[in-house]
This record gives sequence, structure tokens and C-alpha cells, in this order.
Amino acid sequence: MFTDWLRRISRGLLDPVSRGLCSIGIKANTVTLLGGLFNIVVGVVIAFGRLPLGGALLILAAGFDALDGSMARQLGRPTRFGAFLDSTLDRVSEIAIFGGLLWHYMAQGQALYVLLSFLALAGSVLVSYTRARAEGLDIECKVGWFTRVERSLLTIVALIADVMPYALWVLVVGTWFTSGQRMWHVYRVVRDEPLA
Repeated sequence: MFTDWLRRISRGLLDPVSRGLCSIGIKANTVTLLGGLFNIVVGVVIAFGRLPLGGALLILAAGFDALDGSMARQLGRPTRFGAFLDSTLDRVSEIAIFGGLLWHYMAQGQALYVLLSFLALAGSVLVSYTRARAEGLDIECKVGWFTRVERSLLTIVALIADVMPYALWVLVVGTWFTSGQRMWHVYRVVRDEPLA
């Protein structure tokens, strides 16, 4: 999977930084919280129409997202709450970014892109929810083309290149298709197996 490949190649850059942060007493959950807050700020920047700047800032935000997991591994004790907090604030971050886009297009009076921003947000949340719900049933569910990494990369590039309207179409189709892939995967695994 692309996400695993990217994690492997970025480890050489992230591990020294995370070691340094751990050595001065910064906790992984602190970085997770800062990343979530930073994404909210980026959403506000986007809402005010500064799309290329928002894309550039999202690169920094992605660094926060990658660092917290690396720090937890460096400390040798990833926690259940840390995983929960990370996943929850990832959703908050996506809501902030797509909410910013929705507000921007609403202010511009572009109803189609308001709708697409909403559908892309809904699809992104649904991709994450289908995995979480499947894992709640003890089913691994990492299948699909549009994981958070792919969505983030496309959003960053589209914002910086100022081609977000085109990217929204791809995000809508990709996220809803991925949600369908995950539902189909779960169906194939359990079919009519009774709920314990």
C-alpha cells in the first residue's frame, strides 16, 4: 500500500526529529493536539481564500501528523488513548480543511463547489468510519485507493496549484468508491455471520 511505502521512506527523516523532541520531554499526544490545532488554523486560512498558502501550511501540518506516531514508537509505548486521540483529531483536521473550502466557495457563491466540498468531506469521514467500524468487529480493513495519505497529498497539490475545483471531483469519486470497497471487503469477510 502507498501509505506503508511512504511511511518507510519518511522514517529516516522523522526518527531523528522525533528522538530530539522526546529527549526534551515533549509527549506524542502533545504533538497530536498541536497538529489538530494547526489544521484548524489552516482551515481558517483556506476559508479566507488563501488556498495556495493553505496548501503550503498543510505540508507542515502533515509533519505533525507523521511525528506523533514516530514519537510514540521512539518512546516504546504507543497507548490506546494516543491512538484514539490521533484518529479523532485526524477527523477534526479533515473537517477543518473541507469546512474551510466549503466556506470559501459559499462566500464566492459557487454552489456546485459547496456541494462538492460537502460530499468530499462526507466521503472522507465515511472512509475512516468504515475502517473503524470494521476494526470494532475485529476485521482488518485497510483496503481502498483513497486513504488519508492519498487524500492529503491530492489536497496539498491542488491547493498549491490552485486547481482545487478539479481535485474536488476526484476526491468525491475516490472517497465514495473507497468506502464502497471497504463495505464490500467486510461483506466478503463476514457475509451472513451472526453478531456475537
